[in-house]
Amino acid sequence: MKYLYLNGKKSVAIQYQGNTEDVENVLINGKVHDFKDEENPNKLAYAIATKREMYKQFLSNQFENLSVLTGAGSSVGIGETNTGRLLSQLWEDVDTEITSPILTKFCELVKYEDKEDNGNYIKNLEKLLSIANIAKNYVVDNPDDGNPPMNIEGMITRIESIIKVKCTITLPNDSPHKDFLEKITKRKVTAPRIKIFTLNYDTLFEQAARKSNYTIIDGFSFSIPRTFSGRNFDYDIVARNSSRVKEEDNFIQKVFHLYKPHGSIDWERIDDNVCQKENAVNPLMIYPKDSKYESSYEQPYFEMMSRFQQSLRNENVLLICIGFSFSDKHIVTAIIEALEQNPSFQLIVVNKGIDELSINFKPFFNAAKKYNNIALVDEEFADFAEHYPNLKSYNHEDDKKIIITNNPNLND
Repeated sequence: MKYLYLNGKKSVAIQYQGNTEDVENVLINGKVHDFKDEENPNKLAYAIATKREMYKQFLSNQFENLSVLTGAGSSVGIGETNTGRLLSQLWEDVDTEITSPILTKFCELVKYEDKEDNGNYIKNLEKLLSIANIAKNYVVDNPDDGNPPMNIEGMITRIESIIKVKCTITLPNDSPHKDFLEKITKRKVTAPRIKIFTLNYDTLFEQAARKSNYTIIDGFSFSIPRTFSGRNFDYDIVARNSSRVKEEDNFIQKVFHLYKPHGSIDWERIDDNVCQKENAVNPLMIYPKDSKYESSYEQPYFEMMSRFQQSLRNENVLLICIGFSFSDKHIVTAIIEALEQNPSFQLIVVNKGIDELSINFKPFFNAAKKYNNIALVDEEFADFAEHYPNLKSYNHEDDKKIIITNNPNLND
């Protein structure tokens, strides 16, 4: 049985016919749905439609605080030149760039020995870099074939450079990020601002926001050069009008907070400041390795993590996790704490597949079967953005803006 949606007593699941991909049964809330009045029903389409209605109902509740956490699943396959990559795909990129023989030698040198049954290396770039980061302190290459010795630290730097290049992504016009931003920010302007925490290094959310005229509060100053300070997250954008009768804040629309706990390709340390700039030479990024947990206690990452923990302790808060693998210990710990300590905390997890066998994810799967404040959804980011409930009562003002063109070639 494969779950498409799981939220306490509410669920959508499918059963396949033997080892085929043909759906034999659709189970709604644990009971097999009866298609007897339909001729040749599309059972999979019915299950997907039911799943989407269920998570629309879950998301249509009014949450005072809304936070979003995104991982690789919100970027994978998206981009004009480079496209978002999974860690396994980044391994393949490294293999292509430095060639298979050199990557194999590097694995052998640092004693990375995880292999599949067919003898190929398991594409776990995070573990490889973790082992290499330790090995660089005591392993020395002494080749006896006449070739120059391999420099482990230099190879780590080269791999990280490949990661940086592959995570430099241009937002395509059909990206779901713009549609998703438009929907999640449609709420009362007096409500707390939406908070987006992305573990990705790319700038897809920033690009989508700029294309739609959003104001991003991301911890960096509005002056040039844009320098980081945690206090910038405490500011907001209001419109002041001296002719108003009531002297009260008038919060403008299309503003959200953006946090990047693992860094960004457009961050760079200049002297004692962290600055945001295009084409950063040495971007501030926590690369995939086991030391990223310790690195999260350094600035500016520590500020981002502190804000994440703080956001989960708010009253009536919903956290939407999209494309997150639950393999980051420091992030998972904060989510578990919120589930255990905050009675008004709600969680919805959106991933391509509900992996009930994953060691990291199994506790959340078991909890979702018992409690109705946790919902698990089998959905890709693009489809989730498309079917996210659209609260039309809070349409943004500039949706109706007038566009004037003075192109004389256009017909009247």
